Amino acid sequence: MTDIIDKAARALSAGLMLFGIVVLGLVETLAGQPFAPVPMTNEAGDVVATPLIAPEIRTGFVLAGIAVLGLYAAYRLVAPLPDDRGVSHETMAD
Repeated sequence: MTDIIDKAARALSAGLMLFGIVVLGLVETLAGQPFAPVPMTNEAGDVVATPLIAPEIRTGFVLAGIAVLGLYAAYRLVAPLPDDRGVSHETMAD
């Protein structure tokens, strides 16, 4: 049971962070300018271009991944250690 939770937590946190950083970054790059997270303005101050994906959304995915990792760490602190069922103890003969 613990192995399933371990793998799920690691996969979910890594997936959220990779999606927020890599996938959405590639989508933003392929969409064209502006490459900065702030809207581009002209000299009059009018917004002429905005990013395709808001930086708050990308940051939200990364923070969600970090939150899942934090919850997993808290779970590991309070969860009991798995039994040593497969380990046999040997005693030394006299």
